[in-house]
Amino acid sequence: MSTTDREATRTAGVGGFSYTAEDEEKRRGVRRMKATATALLLLVAVVYALATWAGASGVTGWPGYVAAAAEAGMVGALADWFAVTALFRRPMGLPIPHTAIIPTKKDQLGESLGKFVGENFLSAGVVRTRLHALDIAGRLGAWLSEPAHADRVTAELSTALRGALTVLRDADVQAVVGEAITRRAEAAEIAPGIGKTLDRVVADGAHHRAVDLVCARAHDWLVTHGDSVMDAVQGGAPGWTPRFVDRKVGERVYKELLRFVTEMRDMPAHPARGAIDRFLGDFAADLQADTDTRARVERLKSDLVARPEVQDIIASAWGSVRAMIMSAAEDEQSELRLRARASLLSLGARLTTDAQLQRKVEGWLEDAAAYVVTTYRTEITSLISDTVAGWDADQTSRKIEAHIGRDLQFIRINGTVVGALAGLLIYTVSHSLGG
Repeated sequence: MSTTDREATRTAGVGGFSYTAEDEEKRRGVRRMKATATALLLLVAVVYALATWAGASGVTGWPGYVAAAAEAGMVGALADWFAVTALFRRPMGLPIPHTAIIPTKKDQLGESLGKFVGENFLSAGVVRTRLHALDIAGRLGAWLSEPAHADRVTAELSTALRGALTVLRDADVQAVVGEAITRRAEAAEIAPGIGKTLDRVVADGAHHRAVDLVCARAHDWLVTHGDSVMDAVQGGAPGWTPRFVDRKVGERVYKELLRFVTEMRDMPAHPARGAIDRFLGDFAADLQADTDTRARVERLKSDLVARPEVQDIIASAWGSVRAMIMSAAEDEQSELRLRARASLLSLGARLTTDAQLQRKVEGWLEDAAAYVVTTYRTEITSLISDTVAGWDADQTSRKIEAHIGRDLQFIRINGTVVGALAGLLIYTVSHSLGG
């Protein structure tokens, strides 16, 4: 690594300002142009000296013209050298006023740049006009319509989703989810909703299957546990009755109970089924209108939600949801990713063909951008001025000179040439008028 490269590396990042090896390469080009401009100045100086010597030696005619052109060329070259040098440093180190403009006026330049950007770029009208001309919605639709692009967006979204789920702490999310569900359950009254649902179920006869199932299971249980039923009946008889009477009563009760359940199972129009229908209908009405019934349901709900078992289920729900989402996000053929891809392709197709949707999307983008630039204009412009203020003055001057210094050296060259031509013209006119 050369000394210059080491210097560039050492000064990189000074004051938050990066001076790179590319900048140093440009500075070498600036130095070459400086050498060219200086050599031209020395050339016209030599020409002036030779023309003056020729004139003093008695040569007439051309020495005067050449000397006048060379003299004016030196003046132009020196004037432009001073002007170019004064932008970046003090000429010859002299404390001449209004020199070293960039190092000394860096902060003011940053503020002016920030104000210029804010007034001419960060305005709602400019942003809206520019965004409207870009046709972002149409371009986005055409881009998303390509299957490869939809696959890429789906993959990136899946990666972002997995990253977000990985960063989240399960304990924190479980606490938030548990608190949200509990608060929501406690705040919402469930009795009227249950009553309306039950009312519709009874009206549609959807509960008949449940009644059929209960009757069938009750019949099967009675057939299997007949002895238990008869023993229970006999055990409840008075002690003074004979045992054979208790047995006969138990058998009778069991047979009647079995007959009753069998008839309920086999007869859709059984009176007991109608009684169940009326009970459920009345209960549905009470859930919606009866204050006491609704209050009892709310107390039951609160007691149920407060149970540790229910809280554990609520807290563990996040773990199940998280595992399900992670698995779906990782699997390229999962329903989640396939639906996301299909939605992106559909959105892209609509954005390319639906003019109303295009206008709506562009309106959203324009409104959002206008809000950002109008609300945070001061913060954005202060970012520019604060950033420039944090730059090192000398390094800033060197970097700017590296980028525009080569063109500035052409000013010196042009000043030398134009000055020489102007001097020649002035001398020629003056000589013609005087002679």
